[in-house]
Amino acid sequence: LDSLPTTSASQIVSASSLSLSLPQPPKRFFRHGWQSWSLTAWTDLTPLPIQQPKLLHPMQVDPVYANETSPHSSWVAAVEIAENDIILLGALGLDAHIKLDDDQLQGQYEAGEGEWFLTRGDEATVFARYAEELGKRLGKKPDRPEPRVWCSWYSLYNAIDEATLQSIFDGLGDLPFDVLQVDDGWEVSIGDWEANTKFPSGMGALAERIKSTGRQAGLWLAPLIAVESSCLFREHSDWFLRDAWGKFVAAGFLVGERLFALDTTQPAVLEWLAALMKQVRAWGYDYLKLDFLYAGALPGKRHVDMPREAAYRQGLKIMREAMGADAFFLTCGAPILPSLGLCDALRVGPDVSGKWEDPRDAILLYNPTIPGTKNAIRTTVNRLWLQPLVMTDPDVAYFVETENSLSAEQKQLLQDLAIVCNFKATSDLPQWMTPAQRAALRGFLTLDPNVQRLDHSKFKLDERVVDFSCALSLPNPPTGATKIQAALIGWLGNQPLALKMLKRMDDLSLQRRKKNLEKKE
Repeated sequence: LDSLPTTSASQIVSASSLSLSLPQPPKRFFRHGWQSWSLTAWTDLTPLPIQQPKLLHPMQVDPVYANETSPHSSWVAAVEIAENDIILLGALGLDAHIKLDDDQLQGQYEAGEGEWFLTRGDEATVFARYAEELGKRLGKKPDRPEPRVWCSWYSLYNAIDEATLQSIFDGLGDLPFDVLQVDDGWEVSIGDWEANTKFPSGMGALAERIKSTGRQAGLWLAPLIAVESSCLFREHSDWFLRDAWGKFVAAGFLVGERLFALDTTQPAVLEWLAALMKQVRAWGYDYLKLDFLYAGALPGKRHVDMPREAAYRQGLKIMREAMGADAFFLTCGAPILPSLGLCDALRVGPDVSGKWEDPRDAILLYNPTIPGTKNAIRTTVNRLWLQPLVMTDPDVAYFVETENSLSAEQKQLLQDLAIVCNFKATSDLPQWMTPAQRAALRGFLTLDPNVQRLDHSKFKLDERVVDFSCALSLPNPPTGATKIQAALIGWLGNQPLALKMLKRMDDLSLQRRKKNLEKKE
């Protein structure tokens, strides 16, 4: 395409591939990440380093484009030509990618022809136009209230058990949460979704305990992945995605084991997924957080030959139907566009953590998808254009100081981002809260200010201005001796043994944390 729409017009073109000649070299490039945790940000035109470790590429970026060094983007890209002059090129279908090559935006569908949306104007206008067109094709969020959630993950991670959770539920008292969500740590293994020995009364009894507090019961699952040691993988290895050479497709590395991905085009897999959703609902859980969903869209040879994101969306649709329209459905680690119209809420950034930024992750690994508060804020702010389409989950906010190195200002930014997103959650334990922190949490959960966006990074909450710009920058790539150190750390990160050792250290830390909690009780 050699012609561009005026700032008041848009254009839709059907093509398998498209090249758009820009009127002049752009100043900046908007890169949109593939799934929840993938980097989404405005960047300069300098190629970004390939993030490390590569072993984790399947669970952090789109592995098809993981080694692409030119500015590139999943489904939608934008360039800044001049101040308030943005050109946006976006796919209106799935399985599409865009890159910037000198003064050309080049879009490509992986399979067949699809629609492209081209528009020009200021940033807010072009993304609003694109969101409107996506909503017509993929659907929009249902009209239901955003829940206020307590989640077990960020305080205890997988070191949870029945007695500890019951003590926490008692301690939360009358704090105005709508949902108490049990996260990872309840299941036999990743892939075997039954209560483990830490939950002797079973998951149904736990749901009843939650409901007795007047809240909805929430549960975390990762239904599209399994570890090698799981019964699911050992008994149904033929259900899992393979590559063209017959090898299992790598889906990442977690809990000291390799992950593998279910093939959502297999009828038996779809039946199993539907039965699992119905089982969870029968236990009494009305709020379902499904995680690591990217696995359904990894490249591979499927039982039915269909585009990978279409295969993922098919599996998501089956699970949505099986859990019922009345269930609240939060997707995480999920490919963004293929999830729209099927879920209520979508995680739109990496996990937060009790750290602002880890130099090892940010500089040596150059990995903006690893859990960290700066990483989470950066990508979430750049994904707020999705708000007309889906509830945007920015992850939890912190109030306590225990097991947390964030400054008061950094915690406030997380709290303010949750208010901007209108999706409030925390994992803070009542046993860790001072009276002042508990009061602050209560105020946060009940606060409903008028939110006005002033520019890309600034918002007005009633009369208070919030600026997220301190979290939006990317670190400088390593140079000199730091580059050598980065290569060594990157190599270690690709060694399963090194990751297993890190997990062992994390387990010891969690054991200490849990013992400290028991002392406070």
